[in-house]
Amino acid sequence: MKKSKVCNNNEPPSYQEATAGYPEMDVQFAWDDKNIRRTFIRKVYAILMLQLSVTVGIVCLFTFCAPVRFYIQTHPSLYMASYIMFFATYIALSCCGDLRRQFPWNVILLVLFTLSMASMMGFMSSFYNTKSVLLCLGITALVCLSVTIFSFQSKIDVTSCQGILFSLSMVMLLCALTLSIVVPFGYVPWLHAIYAVIGAILFTMFLAFDTQLLLGNKRYTISPEEYIFATLSLYLDIIYLFSFMLQLMGGGRD
Repeated sequence: MKKSKVCNNNEPPSYQEATAGYPEMDVQFAWDDKNIRRTFIRKVYAILMLQLSVTVGIVCLFTFCAPVRFYIQTHPSLYMASYIMFFATYIALSCCGDLRRQFPWNVILLVLFTLSMASMMGFMSSFYNTKSVLLCLGITALVCLSVTIFSFQSKIDVTSCQGILFSLSMVMLLCALTLSIVVPFGYVPWLHAIYAVIGAILFTMFLAFDTQLLLGNKRYTISPEEYIFATLSLYLDIIYLFSFMLQLMGGGRD
């Protein structure tokens, strides 16, 4: 006797059942999803370019303009104020999902975050000579371009390498703790260099990781609604990469 399949009339049909016999609908949904992802990527990189332009402008102002450089170096309280603003806005954007998706508060917080981080980088860059700052800016730009091209073109799924990123983060943390213990007794250049190298490698990998999250074709992905968080992650990767390059290759100002 042939058994018949029992159907529940109250159960909504699945996507496959609803589009069965209509292949053009599958193509349309796939095309719409690709359009949404492309729009999301364009929006993220447009905001990121604005952030980086502001940051480079402030770094150049603090580095090349002698009166501004002298003023900020003699007023370290400005750095502390920038750090407090950076920390507050970072916590708000990272931990408050509803807030970072709510316009215009997400844009306002991102602007404050960018200005505070740019001021901190400008303050740090003011203690290095001009050639070192320009060299590190150029190297950072070249590395970011190379990593972005690799992330878009490579079949290697960096989003699956979370264990490697965690291990490098732990090694970096141990180096930071060792430095904090050793520095009061004397500066150790080779230990600081190891710390800077590990930091540069780690945030280069984080840049590839966060870039592939945008694409939507790897193991892990990020929702197109989270364009603020995606921009925040990429911006921090680039800024930290620049800061470690500066620590590694920068020369002190005479």
